[in-house]
Amino acid sequence: MSHTAVLFDLDGTLLDTLQDIADSTNQALCQLGFPQHEPEAYKDFIGEGREVLAARSLPEQQRDPDTVSQLVVRINKEYSKRWAHHTCPYPGIPDLLDQLAANKIKIAILSNKAHSLTKMMVSKMLSHWHFDVVVGASPAIPKKPDPTAAWQIARRLGIYPAEFLYLGDSDIDMKTATAAGMYPVGALWGFRTANELLAGGAAVLVEHPRSILRLL
Repeated sequence: MSHTAVLFDLDGTLLDTLQDIADSTNQALCQLGFPQHEPEAYKDFIGEGREVLAARSLPEQQRDPDTVSQLVVRINKEYSKRWAHHTCPYPGIPDLLDQLAANKIKIAILSNKAHSLTKMMVSKMLSHWHFDVVVGASPAIPKKPDPTAAWQIARRLGIYPAEFLYLGDSDIDMKTATAAGMYPVGALWGFRTANELLAGGAAVLVEHPRSILRLL
């Protein structure tokens, strides 16, 4: 079946958010007296929501619920100050979105970042393009890799899941796409490795955003 829509992950796929997330989390860790990490380390921490990010960044023996909760509050506060300092679309993403718009391909975003923040980031960083649906994490919908939100997006657009190409940079995205019955494509410019994407179920890996066009 041909792909008539593209569902994107946000962090590590459309936007390079690594430095701002690392800086915010490191500042929060410092405030609580915990060691900080190099930005590259955060590639393994990101992707499953703020609570998981906080837990993974803490020393293993300090990952109790109360400490994680305290850290999440501080990360949220710090990130609200600096989320736009370094974040920008990856090279090639603007051109890809231009081509998808020209070809009248429906596009949507599904993120494990909080819904309000996801919407705000898209409105600021990707305002030149119209996304038909933008969905972030909320208490009412299970986070990825649960396929519920992906199915809801498909229903809202009136498009069968099998018609979606799902582009993401983590095994979580590949598992979400597979569970939802969408075509899983791994972005090699993002936060995770080729091996992780393949293990998560990627049908194909792409090194540049424009490579998506030949898969539609």
